[in-house]
Amino acid sequence: MLRVLMILVPLALSIYAFIDCITTQEQDVRHIPKPLWAILILLFPLVGSISWLIVGRDRSSAAGGRIGGGFSRRSGGGWVAPDDNPDFLKSLDEDKKDRKDKKDRKSDEGPQDGDSKD
Repeated sequence: MLRVLMILVPLALSIYAFIDCITTQEQDVRHIPKPLWAILILLFPLVGSISWLIVGRDRSSAAGGRIGGGFSRRSGGGWVAPDDNPDFLKSLDEDKKDRKDKKDRKSDEGPQDGDSKD
């Protein structure tokens, strides 16, 4: 089991670092050009991956100046959770009003002349 972990952990680290490297924007790469970082990660998986994660990418610009990364509203785009998305919340309010209107119309109609049971 330990032998498997000794293979899988560096492999997963290398895959993560390589994907992170190729998806990083060119202006966020530090010290050497992005293609050289990718080659370094592929040729020397453990050392290259650790080097990339520590010094290769400018993490402060990727996080928008925040610890923890992710998208912020100030960054101009990106993914927003549904409970923070004003368009989604507006559509929920409209759906709720539509359902209430339908329910009110049904209750206003009431039983018709021939519908009541004797």
